[in-house]
Amino acid sequence: MITKEQEIDQVDQIICQWANVRPDLDVSPMGIVGRICRLSVLLIKEQTKVFEKYGLDFAAFDVLATLFRSGEPYELSPSQLARSMMVSPGAVTQRLTRMESDGLIARTHNTDDRRGVTVRLTDEGEHLVGIVLPEHLANERRILSELSSPELVDLAGILRKMLLFEGDLPA
Repeated sequence: MITKEQEIDQVDQIICQWANVRPDLDVSPMGIVGRICRLSVLLIKEQTKVFEKYGLDFAAFDVLATLFRSGEPYELSPSQLARSMMVSPGAVTQRLTRMESDGLIARTHNTDDRRGVTVRLTDEGEHLVGIVLPEHLANERRILSELSSPELVDLAGILRKMLLFEGDLPA
């Protein structure tokens, strides 16, 4: 229920429209799920603004960050990358081809089995993620700055609970 002092957002407007045409249905779940979906789009848009300053998109930064957070020597197989980034192996292949031509990653074939590939950050890729990461984190802090510390803790816990319920376990 919206109080008089609360502002309404697009999701509130949608809920009101549904209430008018289908008053027999409880559309309250849309208030949460709709906001999560809407926030996802808006958050990616805000994050992309930082990445584009460095000639990256969300997907390329994801590859750089995943390799970097894997620790030295900053290398993984394409299947390890796919699991860690929560995308399909085909999506990883497309990302890697473009990033390899940009000099940000290098792929090497296993000498025993040419089908085995290792993807590693190049010095240029390592340097770039080192520059972009602090700005990315500052941007995320800005995005979350409307929330208090206790609200952030509560929100993280609630979102974690929802993800676990949906089966989003570590790879």
